[in-house]
Amino acid sequence: MKSGLKKNDEAPAFAFARVWQANAEIYGPGDSLNRYTVTSVSVQRFNPAKPFVICGSICLKFVRHQIAHLMRDPSPYKTIAVASTFSPRFKQVLAEAKRIRERFSAHLHLIYVGEGDEETAKKFRDALAQLQLPPDSAIHYEKGTPAEAILGALAREKIDMIVAGALEKEAVLHPFLGNVARRLVREARCAVMLFTRPAIKPRPLRRIVFVADYSDQGLQALKRTLPFAAAESCERLYVIRIITTFDQARESIRVSAKGHEKPRAEDEEAAVEEFVLSAGATDVPIEARCIRGNTGLAASDFVQSVKADLLVVPLQKSAGAIQQLPSNIAWVTDVIPCNLWVIR
Repeated sequence: MKSGLKKNDEAPAFAFARVWQANAEIYGPGDSLNRYTVTSVSVQRFNPAKPFVICGSICLKFVRHQIAHLMRDPSPYKTIAVASTFSPRFKQVLAEAKRIRERFSAHLHLIYVGEGDEETAKKFRDALAQLQLPPDSAIHYEKGTPAEAILGALAREKIDMIVAGALEKEAVLHPFLGNVARRLVREARCAVMLFTRPAIKPRPLRRIVFVADYSDQGLQALKRTLPFAAAESCERLYVIRIITTFDQARESIRVSAKGHEKPRAEDEEAAVEEFVLSAGATDVPIEARCIRGNTGLAASDFVQSVKADLLVVPLQKSAGAIQQLPSNIAWVTDVIPCNLWVIR
């Protein structure tokens, strides 16, 4: 018995379904469609595509959940490491790493620069137990200077993301964290997540600022950010294009040499909007903006003005040497206005 309900606002915008009692055939977007059979206990994938009808015999909320689970990309981060010290913020940083680990369903590694004696091992066991983290999480005891040792462990263990504390410039009390965080941004080959004020009970990242880079890598970084922002119940994702006076002068020279018209401000705004649309559908509220100023620090001012919880910066993968950041974002290694996520 079928009761039809035409596609409407109650249905997922990205999927169609035909439902019989507790079963549903769910079709993804585009020319290459998939079919899923949904029950209350299992989901199985098939291939042919058929016209769609959505029926009321299965909970739409459940259907949405199953579709989202099946259609999302595999986690880009299989392994996440936390740079560990027994500083006063050790457990807070570890708690933030737990949040990130759960967001990406990743394996947790801990990197500690120092001797691995019984006292140290007990501190780790106690911390893992308190935060309900896997007791068998890998712990890597490293020798050498903190930055070199951590960078070496990241490369050797092929870590996908490193989580660490980051002290704001005006609040530097411990040179270890500040120096290591700066070098991670410049030299790590993996993604980097830095927390300025880590907490045992992590605060949701409600306002996120993403620095737009029109490259393919920049687009992939935005696509990676969207599901994370949704998981954080992000209230506003600002996608910004930083345009400095130097950028404007360089572009004017380039177009003049080709005999083209000088780019207009509305063209820049349209380019940012097109970039956002190319990332695909999302429920996250997005605001696209161009940030203009004499230097890239105008972006830092913007991040602070909207009280952002997280700044996301896409960068090319480092070859292991000190990376020269683009001039309009180079300030991020000195002034970190909020938590920072570097995507490589």
